[in-house]
Amino acid sequence: MKTHDHIDNTMQNASHAQSQSQSHSGESTITDLGSKKSISKQRTFILIISTLVLGIVAGVSSGLLSLLLKVVENFFLGFVESSSMPGAFNVNRWRRFISLTIGGIIAAVIWWLLRNKARHVPSVKKSVKGAQMPFWQTIVHVVTQIFLVGTGGSVGREVAPREAGALFGGLWFQLMHRWGLPSEDRELLVAAAAGAGFAGVYISPLTGALFSVEILLKRVNAETVAVSLAMSSIASYVGGLIHGTDAYYAVPNSPFSWQILAFSIVASPLIGIAGGYFSRASSWAETKKTTGMHILWQLPLVALLTGVVALWGPEVMGNGRALAQTAMNYSAENSGVTVVIALAVLACAKALLTTFTLKAGASGGTLTPSIGIGAALGAILGIAWNYWIPGTPLWQCAMVGAVALLSASQRAPLMALMMVMEVSHLPIVALGPLGMATSLGVATSNLAKTTAHHNKPPQSF
Repeated sequence: MKTHDHIDNTMQNASHAQSQSQSHSGESTITDLGSKKSISKQRTFILIISTLVLGIVAGVSSGLLSLLLKVVENFFLGFVESSSMPGAFNVNRWRRFISLTIGGIIAAVIWWLLRNKARHVPSVKKSVKGAQMPFWQTIVHVVTQIFLVGTGGSVGREVAPREAGALFGGLWFQLMHRWGLPSEDRELLVAAAAGAGFAGVYISPLTGALFSVEILLKRVNAETVAVSLAMSSIASYVGGLIHGTDAYYAVPNSPFSWQILAFSIVASPLIGIAGGYFSRASSWAETKKTTGMHILWQLPLVALLTGVVALWGPEVMGNGRALAQTAMNYSAENSGVTVVIALAVLACAKALLTTFTLKAGASGGTLTPSIGIGAALGAILGIAWNYWIPGTPLWQCAMVGAVALLSASQRAPLMALMMVMEVSHLPIVALGPLGMATSLGVATSNLAKTTAHHNKPPQSF
């Protein structure tokens, strides 16, 4: 009996111990769940605050960079660009030449010092992946880009506000990381801030968000879209308060018809091929960019060459706005062979000068140069089109060319489409023909790239 009693007691104790263990395990699980919920709430709160703060900071920095461009233009060229006066057309030709030459010399010296005597400034993509952007070096690098464009250098200025946004995004994350924001969120904040910097300059929230999601993050979910779009929207509003919200390209309000859709189907594949080659040229220039002592003579030489061309064609100066607006201002009724030749020469010159400027050591973008080159090609084809189908607005043909070449050269169709729509304040009905131009431009760009790859001579090993 004692043995049975002992066994019963042992089983009861074991059962009691198991029950206590399960009870403790359950309490531990509940505690863990509660802790995770608390962390999740804290992270969400920090992301909301970060979106607000970085949106404001990116908008302010972009607004200040836009004002800096106006100051440089006014000092060196005696004019300030706008949609009604997009280029230095009324500036004395020799002042244009001198401005470009001096700007090239100063920018060359600054970039040589930055790249050889200071900490390296990583690209936005590398910053998103974790590279730290040194503060003062990045600020000088960003300001130099705006300075070169303001003096007339043939390169885009959209990289500067993106780099400024990425810089502040990284600094803000370091602060928030101490308050519990996980390391995985650094990529999101830096990418969203870079896109917001772009949005603050061109007042284009959708473009800024798509740049973050489509190009930098390459990850589409509710969180990345919400943070990127909200941050770019705030930056656009703040930037607009500083430098205005006028359309970057001034275009008429004529309706889009079936004619422009038909033109888009015919012209976009041809312009897309040109965009593919421009993309290859600019990629080559970035890969072979001069960084050593040679920048001290190569960049001033290219700036001087740009100045020589600008003696007769000021449309090649700056980031491409002047060329694009010029192409959009023509009408089919008043355009003939002379206009076609002029636009063709200017488009080729702009493509070559932008490529040479990047190769010679300048930092900058190719977004707005792509729009300028594409608009010129679109207008050229539009003039020919109007001989067969009269009545197609030439500015719409230029828009088709701009979005086709931009999407082909940047490999980002949605961002390209939204950028042209937003910066020109186009109506929603423009999405049809411009969407078609985007699709066909990218498709033929891929075809041109594939053809070029197959035509390469075999390598010897």
